[in-house]
Amino acid sequence: MFYEAGQHKEAGFPHDPFKALVVPRPIGWISTLNDSGGVNLAPYSFFNAVASSPPIVFFAPNGKSRQSGVKDSQDNAERTGEFVVNLATWDLKEAMNQTSASLPSNEAEPEHAGLEMIPSKLVGPPRVKRSPVSMECRYLQTLELPSSSQDTDNFVVFGEVIGLHIADDLIDAKGMVDITQAKPVARLGYMDYAVIESVFSMQRP
Repeated sequence: MFYEAGQHKEAGFPHDPFKALVVPRPIGWISTLNDSGGVNLAPYSFFNAVASSPPIVFFAPNGKSRQSGVKDSQDNAERTGEFVVNLATWDLKEAMNQTSASLPSNEAEPEHAGLEMIPSKLVGPPRVKRSPVSMECRYLQTLELPSSSQDTDNFVVFGEVIGLHIADDLIDAKGMVDITQAKPVARLGYMDYAVIESVFSMQRP
């Protein structure tokens, strides 16, 4: 099977399989502050780490209509210069999903999902209390990417991780993080997700 990108329906696919092939994708659960100091919390499946020295992450709030402006997470991060990445886990999967809803401007995602937020150490946006890992980030830059539609934008937002919170029960006696204890969830294609419950190691040659 071969098809040219964007021609999946002609190839017999009812849905574009691209996102079902680039898997699993970590979920960036991004908390930011708006103009009035309210908390915005939203998950992004186009998210990852891109550098380690210094540690840099990105999230891609793409696909929003140009008429409605950029997504709140991007707007808030650019305006305040800060955001927090919270780890979405098996225990938090339903709450994470609830924060993806489009809500009225006067309704905050954490309250909608029944989540308690607690203060960060170095940045203004708070973090999800129940999340076992949170990364406090300083906004670096936004890159605009090409879009297949004249009506939508594609952006990538980069931030430097300046502080990390790790739950004590994820750290073993050797000082290593056992991420399987957190059971992170990752995005697959369509409406599918995966959970990380086991790992294996290989030594480089």
